[in-house]
Amino acid sequence: MRLLRSLTALSLCACLLGGCAAPGDPSRPRVTTNSLGMEFVLLPAGDFLMGSDEGPERLAHDYPRYERRRLTALGDEAPVHRVRITQPFFMGRHEVTVGQFRQFVKASGYTPESMADGTGGYGYNAAYDPATTQRGDAFEGRDPKYSWQNPGFAQSDRHPVANVTWNDAVALAAWLSQRENAVYRLPTEAEWEYACRAGARTRYPGSDAPESLLGIANTFDADAATFWPRWQALALAGHDGHAFTAPVGSYPANAFGLHDMLGNLWEWTADWHSDTYYAQSPLDDPQGPQNGEVRVRRGGSWHTWSLYARCSFRNWNSPQTRYTLVGIRLVREAPPARP
Repeated sequence: MRLLRSLTALSLCACLLGGCAAPGDPSRPRVTTNSLGMEFVLLPAGDFLMGSDEGPERLAHDYPRYERRRLTALGDEAPVHRVRITQPFFMGRHEVTVGQFRQFVKASGYTPESMADGTGGYGYNAAYDPATTQRGDAFEGRDPKYSWQNPGFAQSDRHPVANVTWNDAVALAAWLSQRENAVYRLPTEAEWEYACRAGARTRYPGSDAPESLLGIANTFDADAATFWPRWQALALAGHDGHAFTAPVGSYPANAFGLHDMLGNLWEWTADWHSDTYYAQSPLDDPQGPQNGEVRVRRGGSWHTWSLYARCSFRNWNSPQTRYTLVGIRLVREAPPARP
């Protein structure tokens, strides 16, 4: 039975990439484009193994330059547990772009949090030295000069929008839902990892090797390390072609047809974070803890070390956090299949 489900999932993946419609409803498209030009890919229902049970000794083999404390601080990725996504859903093919977010702000009148509260966001400043600050943060901020319009480096309308809070992402989803009479929302953490893995159990799509990221994702490599020499030892030795954000879709899609699930920008999810949630997670469509203090973000960014750009890695921030490494990817719920 498990083999049958696996074969069915693989068949559906091939179907999605080949252009056929979802089973049971030939009229339902596999890709839909909304009023802001966001493309959404229909993902099939299915099940997968969520999380990671790799111990520090195994990780140390492939990440030899990392301090041991970093390899032992990953307990919230365990235990590995089966999750069943019971309904097909549309996942954003790309992260929300600067141009799409600009359209939203203009049409809705919404004021993003970094501007509404007057404290701004974070940004790259060549003259800023992380060693001079108490936290040693890689970026300057908060500062009103930084916002979704200015992360401190050049972006076009095709780059992913940064310096957006969880609350900004929810506001965008709510506005789209009302405008288009559809349900937009952030993905659950389980939906996000299901979409990222696209049938794989490896750390990265198709491989466990950190170096494989160079061909598929925009993460911390030799291009980015030029601007942060203090972390040169933890950069991938090759080049992915971008020192900062890349235009969305610059790297190959995964088996579900989704781009930049790893790298470029961290992506907010709907879930509150808990270190122990996986041990009690339900099988079907887990929604995360009922309450908490920080929301989960996933996927890593252009400035993320390879250890933290694995499909299973979990990170988190308060809903008010705005940062030059954090962006948005939305879900659009699929209408029920016709009988």
